[in-house]
Formats: sequence, C-alpha cells, structure tokens
Amino acid sequence: MLPYEMVFIVRPTIEEDALNALVEKVSQSVRDLGGEIQQVDAWGRRRLAYPIQRHHDGFYFLMTMSLPSTAVRSLERGLKLMEDVIRYLVVRKDETPKSPEPEK
Repeated sequence: MLPYEMVFIVRPTIEEDALNALVEKVSQSVRDLGGEIQQVDAWGRRRLAYPIQRHHDGFYFLMTMSLPSTAVRSLERGLKLMEDVIRYLVVRKDETPKSPEPEK
C-alpha cells in the first residue's frame, strides 16, 4: 500500500451531524477499498478562492491514509457521487523526506 493525502471540501450549508456522518462515510469508503486511515484533520470552515457551485466557503478536511494504487480511481469515483463534497484532491505522498539545501 502507498501513502496518500486527500483534501476534500464539503458544502457550507450542511449541518454538523450530517457533516460528521459524511466524514465517517468517506473514511468507510477508504477502509472498504482496503486502505488504512492514519489521520483526519478538520481545518474548519474557510473561504474558497473562487465560487464553486455558488458556494463561497466550505468545510475543509485533510485525510492521511495508505491505499492500494488500484483503489484511487474507485475512491475518486465515490467522492464524485457524493453531493455534499464539492471538491477533492488525492495525491501520493513522497516516501522519502527531502533534505534541506545546505546553507552557503
């Protein structure tokens, strides 16, 4: 399994109970695809850089996970079908940390 990070934005009009249920649904989708979740960070409600589906802000979440590379497309397809998720981005994390440049 490979390390991934996923950021997803949820529409701002959703209620708190439904928001928690949605995050659990996304987490369960990852587990159903054979992945493991290391961490879920709620960044809270933030202003969007540009309007998305007539929304000017949204709830941001960062999820750190391990996932088989073959499951990424299935995860993205599932996120696309969730009406409350207005944007998402799944990226593979670099496994080796980069060393800082030496100072001159």
